[in-house]
Amino acid sequence: MGFFKAAGVNRKLFLILLVAGVLAYIGLIPYLMSLTVSSKGRLPPVPFPVLISAMIVQAIVLFSIVIFAGLFLGKKVGLGAYVLEAWLNSEIVKERFKSILKISVFLGVLVGISLFFLDRVAFAFFIEPITSFQAKPPLWQRILVSFYGGIGEEIVMRLFLMTVIVWISSKIQKTQTGLPTKLGIWIAIILISVVFGLGHLPMTAKFQQITILVVFRAIILNGIAGVVFGWLYWKKGLESAMISHFSADIILHVILPLF
Repeated sequence: MGFFKAAGVNRKLFLILLVAGVLAYIGLIPYLMSLTVSSKGRLPPVPFPVLISAMIVQAIVLFSIVIFAGLFLGKKVGLGAYVLEAWLNSEIVKERFKSILKISVFLGVLVGISLFFLDRVAFAFFIEPITSFQAKPPLWQRILVSFYGGIGEEIVMRLFLMTVIVWISSKIQKTQTGLPTKLGIWIAIILISVVFGLGHLPMTAKFQQITILVVFRAIILNGIAGVVFGWLYWKKGLESAMISHFSADIILHVILPLF
């Protein structure tokens, strides 16, 4: 407890995000298993309980590191989970939450619809839509994957990676008040959006061969989403980015593939 206090990190907030991230990852495991079986025909030759335990332990370690680093550096650059922080400080957060809910869901739905039709219409002229492959796992698995996207990916991409880049940019140039410049924040948003796109390629490789066009599609589609989620994280807080990402994934992977 003293370690968290000395670092200026809210221990309760750390634990909330850690539990949420690990549970979201556990929800992702059935989807990963389905993809592994469909692409390789069988699971790795490791006892199933051992495999699952190792994956969960790995997730706990990874999320512990990235959440602590994200919260620690976020304090220095004005980024964080504003609603949860206020709630943990016994502040009334109902109005604050309502203020981010509409724009987060609206932008998430807009992103989900846009990416779906870009994939199914624009890129479909040149390459088989990735959303057609992603619609094959059972519905319940796709719903759980949406929770991982909204929680797990936002913790890693925005809370950790984007915060780190913003913090680095603040060491190069900052405002008179000591905060990062808008240019530094936008560089972080765009850079992490590209990383966000490239980070989806290992999953894509389970469906189709990786080509230059596949890489380009991953960067464009996920990059668009990454810019939106990054902007929300900057302006509204981590919770806003999570809600928006979850909304986009529900539209993209659950609702639209039903039609």
